[in-house]
Amino acid sequence: MFKIGLSSCGKIACEELFEAYRDNGIKAMEISRSSIADCEELNFELYRSLADEYGVELWSFHLPFCPFQYIDISSPELAERSVIYLKGVMKKARDIGIKLFVIHASGEPISDTERPERMKIAKKSLAELAECATSLGATLAVEDLPRSCLGNTIADMQELISAHPDLKICFDTNHLLTEDAVDFIDTLGDKIVTTHISDYDFVNERHWLPGEGKLNWQAILEALKRANYNGPWLYEIDFECPNTIIRERPLTCEDFAKNAREVFENKPITIISKPKPNLGYWD
Repeated sequence: MFKIGLSSCGKIACEELFEAYRDNGIKAMEISRSSIADCEELNFELYRSLADEYGVELWSFHLPFCPFQYIDISSPELAERSVIYLKGVMKKARDIGIKLFVIHASGEPISDTERPERMKIAKKSLAELAECATSLGATLAVEDLPRSCLGNTIADMQELISAHPDLKICFDTNHLLTEDAVDFIDTLGDKIVTTHISDYDFVNERHWLPGEGKLNWQAILEALKRANYNGPWLYEIDFECPNTIIRERPLTCEDFAKNAREVFENKPITIISKPKPNLGYWD
């Protein structure tokens, strides 16, 4: 079965975090610092030393994507400098052994009228960044995104990754708001090299634990097997409870490992939350 992975979700590297990964059989970490400011504060060497000490693979690095007014590879005003900045981050992360980079193709909102131009710019940026990744012996994976972002449909993702033959896909299970997860995998499975696992209510992205939302996890699991996916089952869920659901306590690495085992073994999923009723699009 797939090895279990977990995004750092902005948490600072420390021995306690890496120890919890190790002790609960979480083999892979995605380093994720979403904002430029957070990324600038990141101690790359500390991640490498702790990963070596605790036997955790630094599987991937989520390139920063906010604030949107400062970084956006699809923006006419920001694309060029965003690409230059991201190349620098990729080189720093590659120095500590990272071989896979996850990228957002755009910020938002994007209107229908500006979408064709933003797509054109994003593809140019992705081609340049893919060349950089390849030169570093690494891979760039484009993430599917929700709402008005580029990459919000199967067709969008096909268009984005056509920008360069080396581009791959990070499949975020809770970002598809108009299409089906199994259809996504069955269509694009040969390009999926990593995942962001989380659940949602089909209204908007929620980043809930599998079992707290509406996704059919056995169908997703079987689709990934059909696609011969060999990356990790990598959760992108914060330990702290979001404002869209009520949990009895923060999540732990033990919760993620238990959840993965229950999904893999098709057992009833342990739920420690209560859904908030009548959630709206922006709740």
